Amino acid sequence: MNINKNSFLFNEISSLKGVGLKTKKYLERKRIEKIKDLLWDLPYSIIDRSKITSLRELEIGKITTVKVNVIKYNFPRVRNLPNKVICGEKEEKINIIFFNSYEGYIRKILPIGKEVIISGKIGYFKKHYQITNPTYVKPAVQKEEIAKIFPKYSLTEGLTEKIYRKLIFEVLNKINDNYEWHSDEFLKDNNFNKLKETFLNLHNPSKKIDIFSDDYRRLAYDEIFANLLTLFSARKSVKLKKKKKKIYSNKFSELILKNFDFDLTNDQKKVLEDLDKDIRSESRMFRLLQGDVGSGKTILALIAAANVIESKYQVAFMAPTEILASQHYELAKKLFFSTNIKIELLTSKTNLKDKKKIISNLKNGSVNFLVGTHSLFQKKIKFSKLGFIIIDEQHKFGVKQRISLAKKGGDNCDILSMSATPIPRTMMLSFFGDMDVSLLNEKPKNRKDVVTLLKPENKISELWPLIKKQISLNRQVFWVCPLIDESKKLDFSSAVKKYNLIKKIFPNHVGILHGNVDKVEKNIVLKKFLEKKIKILVSTTVIEVGINFPNANIIIIENSNKFGLSQLHQLRGRVGRGNIQSYCIMLYKNNLSENAKKRLKILRKTNDGFLIAEEDLKIRGHGDLLGFQQSGIKNFKFADPIHHKDLFLMAEKKIKNIKIENIKKYEDLIKLHDKAEIINEIAN
Repeated sequence: MNINKNSFLFNEISSLKGVGLKTKKYLERKRIEKIKDLLWDLPYSIIDRSKITSLRELEIGKITTVKVNVIKYNFPRVRNLPNKVICGEKEEKINIIFFNSYEGYIRKILPIGKEVIISGKIGYFKKHYQITNPTYVKPAVQKEEIAKIFPKYSLTEGLTEKIYRKLIFEVLNKINDNYEWHSDEFLKDNNFNKLKETFLNLHNPSKKIDIFSDDYRRLAYDEIFANLLTLFSARKSVKLKKKKKKIYSNKFSELILKNFDFDLTNDQKKVLEDLDKDIRSESRMFRLLQGDVGSGKTILALIAAANVIESKYQVAFMAPTEILASQHYELAKKLFFSTNIKIELLTSKTNLKDKKKIISNLKNGSVNFLVGTHSLFQKKIKFSKLGFIIIDEQHKFGVKQRISLAKKGGDNCDILSMSATPIPRTMMLSFFGDMDVSLLNEKPKNRKDVVTLLKPENKISELWPLIKKQISLNRQVFWVCPLIDESKKLDFSSAVKKYNLIKKIFPNHVGILHGNVDKVEKNIVLKKFLEKKIKILVSTTVIEVGINFPNANIIIIENSNKFGLSQLHQLRGRVGRGNIQSYCIMLYKNNLSENAKKRLKILRKTNDGFLIAEEDLKIRGHGDLLGFQQSGIKNFKFADPIHHKDLFLMAEKKIKNIKIENIKKYEDLIKLHDKAEIINEIAN
C-alpha cells in the first residue's frame, strides 16, 4: 500500500482544481468535506445517452441523444428572450434553445451546416420538439464522448452533473493503481477488484448499481472490516492492560441472594459465573449484559457490585435518566439492607449541601456505591478506589464514550454495560464487537408471559369495562399514541385528544406525557404514576426503557401497525414486571399493509425479544432498527446486515487472526471510514 501517494484523499475538498468558495459550499451541503467523500457518494442511477435517437422517435421528457445538422440561427434582439438554433435530420426539425448564452458561444459549438451530436431532455413547445440548454453538444466526429452511459448523482442546487463527474474522475485518476490493503490472494478468492478498479467501475456503471455486485460487495466488506477492526482494537487494548485481582468471599452477595423470594434461572447463574470470573481475573472486564425486558439484569449487576465492594473497591452505577437512576438506587437499598454497604444517589436534583457531602465521602472512601446519571463522571467527582462501573441502557453510548469511560475508571476498574434492546448477531458484531457478551434469554420463573391481543380501533369502546375493572383492583394502564397533536396529513391518533377523551370517562385518574412536556413535569408525572396517584398514563413513546412499573398490567398501543416490531416489543415490556397477568392490546386500522400484518402476527405468537429483533431486521431493514437512529448509532453507508450477512462473518473471521501490531497495515482503510479518531483514542 502506497500511503504517501494517496494521502491527498484526506485533504479538504477545496484543494481540488475548480473548487472555489461557491462550489465548496454546495459540496458541503452534500456533506462532502474531504476529497475521499466524493468516492463514497455513489451514483443512484444511470443516464443512457448511448443510443442515437431519430427525430421521428422522440419522447417528451426523456433524456435523449440526437445527431442533427445545424440549419438556422434565431438570435432575438429583445432582452431576456432565449436564443434558438433550428437543427434537422432529413425532413424532421428540432429547436435547440439557450437561455443566458452568448451568440458567439452558440455559433462556435453549433456552426451552420455542420453535423453535431446533442444530448438533453426533450420538450415540446408550439408544435415543435426542443431541447433547452442541452447537457452536451459535440461535433459528430466526437460521438464517443457523448454517446455512452453516464452515472446520475443526487445533487444539490448549484452543482451540475458535468462538474460533479469531472471532480470525481479527477480524484479517481490520481489514485495509485496499487492502492490496496488486501492481499491479491484474498481479492481473487472473493471476486473482488483492487480498490481503484472498484471505484472506477462503480462511478462508471453500465447499469444501475446492484448491492450484490462484486464491486459493491467489496466496498461493503471494507466498511464492515473497518468498523469491526476498530472495535477489535478497543477490545484488545482493554485486555492487554493487566489489573489487580479482586479477592472476596461472596459474603455480601450471599446475603443479597437470601433476600430474594425466588430462585435464579439457569441463564442468571451462568451470567453470574461470567461476571465472577471477570472480576477475579487479571484482565479487565469489558462486558455487555444483554437481556430482554424483565430478565433480571439489574439484580445480577448489583450482586457483582456487592462482591467488588467486599474486595475494598468502590462501584459506580450510571443510568441514562434521573428517574431510572432513582429506581436503581431504591432497588440497591432494598437488596443491600442486610449489609453495611454505604449507597448514595447523585443527580441534578441532589441539593448542593448533600452533593458536597457525597463528593467528599466518595473521595475519602466512605461511600461504597454511587448511583446516578452520566454526570457521575464530571471532573470534580473523584473516587477513592473505583473498581467497577455499571452502565445501564448501553445502546445510548457509542464506542468512543466507552473508551473514555474505561480510561476514567483506571487500570483496575471493570466495566459492565447492560442493554434491554435485543440485537441480531450481525448488528451485535457491528456495535459491540469491542466487548464480551453475556445473554439472558430466560425470564424469572415467577413472571408470566404478557398476553398480546389485537383489536380494530373501531371497537375501542369495548376496552372501557376492562380498564374500569383494573382500576377497581388498583391496577394501572399505559395508553400509547404515536403523535402529540392532531395531524390532517397523517392518520395517527393524538395523545392530547385521547387524554381529553379518557379524562371524561375516568376523571381524576389520568396523566399525560409527550415530547413537549419539560423534564421537571415529566418526572412529576412519572413519580405520580409510580406512587399509583395516576391510574392511566397516556403517553407517546417517551416511556423510559428500564423503568419498572410493577403495578401496571395493561398497555394499549394505538396505530400499532405504524410501529416497528422491536419498538412494539419494547413498549410491551413496560408491563408484566410483577407476578400478575398482564396484557398488551394493539389497536389497528382495518386497511393494514402486508408488512403490518406480519409484524402484529409475530408479536402475538412470541415474547422472545431476540427472535423479534431478527424478524424486524428482515421486514424493515437495518435503517432504523430498534430506533438506533434516535439513539445516535450510525448506520452503514454500504453494508446491509441482511443482504451482506456473509461479509460480517467473513470480516469477523479475518479479524480474529490479526495481531494488534499489524493494524497499521489498515491505517488508510480506517481513515477512509472515519475511524482514525477512535483508534487514536485507544492508543493514547
